[in-house]
Amino acid sequence: MNINLIFLLLLLTVNWISPGDVQAKKPLKISIGKGEAHIGYLDGRIRVLPKGTQAWQALNLKDTLRGGDEVTVERKSRLELILPDQSRLRFADDTRFTILQAGDGNTQDVKVHLAVGRTWANVSKSVGIKRKFEISCDNAIAGVRGTIYRMNVDKDASALVRVYDGEIAVSGSTKPLVAPKAIGPPTKIAGPRKIAGPTKVTMEEWTVIIRSMQQISIGPDGAASKPREFTEHEDRDEWVDWNKARDMER
Repeated sequence: MNINLIFLLLLLTVNWISPGDVQAKKPLKISIGKGEAHIGYLDGRIRVLPKGTQAWQALNLKDTLRGGDEVTVERKSRLELILPDQSRLRFADDTRFTILQAGDGNTQDVKVHLAVGRTWANVSKSVGIKRKFEISCDNAIAGVRGTIYRMNVDKDASALVRVYDGEIAVSGSTKPLVAPKAIGPPTKIAGPRKIAGPTKVTMEEWTVIIRSMQQISIGPDGAASKPREFTEHEDRDEWVDWNKARDMER
């Protein structure tokens, strides 16, 4: 056989089964440990202050986050976390948050505190009655069981919560986690009394159920507005479109 023809056949064979093609067909396997949040998407500069340390470091795609870690998503950056129960949490640029609890996908609660910025949550339908999924800010806590919603927190501590699917309970209680007090002797409680008309309520005095395509605003003083419906037109922006596209990929 002609030497040039043999060389041509070998070249075609190499190109046909190149390492890049073989590698591209391998499925991506993600193993998430108990109490860990895996990085599902990272773009730009993200910094993390691991629990128990004093030095901020760059967050990389292969890293994991755990309870107590503080994270800063810098300008023109984005981050997506995948939790053990396959819930997704995404954070926009100029956002700071702390993971209080990352859960174990079965019994432990998921709790994240948003200091400032924007987050989007796609909560797994497997979240049950025995555990909670909560995103809090300085003036409110949004607790859910299987839903899609987002929270925006401004620098003055005011917040906006919008629900896209399911429902959430938003309350003004933001006290840190403490051990429950010992149960004392029975005490007499007050009888029925007349309820005042609708007014703005202060922090820790309210709990509101927000359903699909509804929103609530919380002021810097912790006072909550009356829930109202919002439209896709007023809600739509590049951040919302990106999150909806990511949700469709699940």
